[in-house]
Amino acid sequence: MTDAPATPPRAPETAVAPRLIATDLDGTLLHDDKTVSDRTIAALAAAEQAGIEVFFVTGRPARWMGVVSDHVHGHGLAICANGAAVVDLHRGGRIVEVSPLERTVALAVVDALRGAAPGTSFAVERTGGIHYEPQYPPLLLDPAAAVAPAEKLLADDFVSTLCPEANEPAATRGPDGLSDAAHSPTDPAGPAFPDQPVIKLLAHHPELDPDAFLQLARTAAGDLASFTRSSPTALLEISGPGVSKAGTLARCCAERGISPDEVVAFGDMPNDIEMLSWAGTSYAMANAHPDVLAATTGRTASNNDDGVAAVIERILQDGGPRGDRSL
Repeated sequence: MTDAPATPPRAPETAVAPRLIATDLDGTLLHDDKTVSDRTIAALAAAEQAGIEVFFVTGRPARWMGVVSDHVHGHGLAICANGAAVVDLHRGGRIVEVSPLERTVALAVVDALRGAAPGTSFAVERTGGIHYEPQYPPLLLDPAAAVAPAEKLLADDFVSTLCPEANEPAATRGPDGLSDAAHSPTDPAGPAFPDQPVIKLLAHHPELDPDAFLQLARTAAGDLASFTRSSPTALLEISGPGVSKAGTLARCCAERGISPDEVVAFGDMPNDIEMLSWAGTSYAMANAHPDVLAATTGRTASNNDDGVAAVIERILQDGGPRGDRSL
């Protein structure tokens, strides 16, 4: 049994100037009303102008990235779904890389959690949208494309029933195998691969303590998948084995020749811990979960007080985040 997703080794701290900023969104970069402040917008733009790349690294799906799509420059990429997807914000949130949760593994997790925590309900996040069980709390901003038992949502014929573009002939698709509908950012289902791989399974319990539910799930099925959480409620986010924000960020950094020690990361919830532990410099928001506060090398102000912007401003002013690590 594994208690957490695999984390790339962390480099020792040195006086290397930062080359990349990696920041979570909800509870970190965004205010509680889900907006980006003018101060933060200015700080992000100044960082990129100074040659420091910015990566948004979030549990959000690609279709929820509109709030920050205008504020990533250069590469235009963001890491979504806790590392399971890399999306191109310059191309309407098009998914360019997926680390899927295999359908048979997801079914095994559902079975294990039903036994360990009766009353658990599930949602299935695919590349083109979310589908959930009747008992799952409704998502007011993200209606499901289908409501059915998890076993039906994960059935091998689910895609062909709900995603007709999966059956389009190859001649009607682009050079990457995707249909025009799958490319369209205005499609109600969002950008998608035609086979609609599962990128995240969500599990909700109406009564359990959130941290207790996470530990229970890892004990029951941690050998099958990666478990984490970012909600204040008992809502777990389940990815393929070894999939995490840290792993995907490490891969993106390696492609750019950026070492962990050249990365400054920000976060507030357990799904950020692997990323914060991997980065050479990490900051917990003042509103962070206690486990995040314990995992980071620095502290900053809360998300509502623009804690990320405060650190970026200092980096640009004095050339690096070393020295006093609390803001």
